[in-house]
Amino acid sequence: MYDRELIRTILGQILQSIETIRDRFEPVTDSAYFTSSPQGMEKLDAICMQLIAIGESIKNLDKITDGSMLGQYPRIDWRGAKGMRNIICHQYFDVDADAIYDVCAYKLGPLAEVIKQMLRELK
Repeated sequence: MYDRELIRTILGQILQSIETIRDRFEPVTDSAYFTSSPQGMEKLDAICMQLIAIGESIKNLDKITDGSMLGQYPRIDWRGAKGMRNIICHQYFDVDADAIYDVCAYKLGPLAEVIKQMLRELK
């Protein structure tokens, strides 16, 4: 069995990162926003840092639970989330603003819902 309190802490950190991204993403109207100005690039950088944190946390959850937890929630593309982290970390100059926009606009909401569900089920 794994440390449930540690799992709750990690899930809470993921939720906090999601909220931080949502705050930072608020003025973004499309993917071109990220690349059209220095302010947009700063937003992109700041959001990418939080996406790295989320991906790393997901990777740690998988490790801590010996791969048994994430598979219970197939609604989320866990492999894709970890892959996004790898691309941002290791191939930063290849980061696609369209892909980051898509994650922020369409994938963070479902991820937050599943993380909240996971927290409820851990109680």
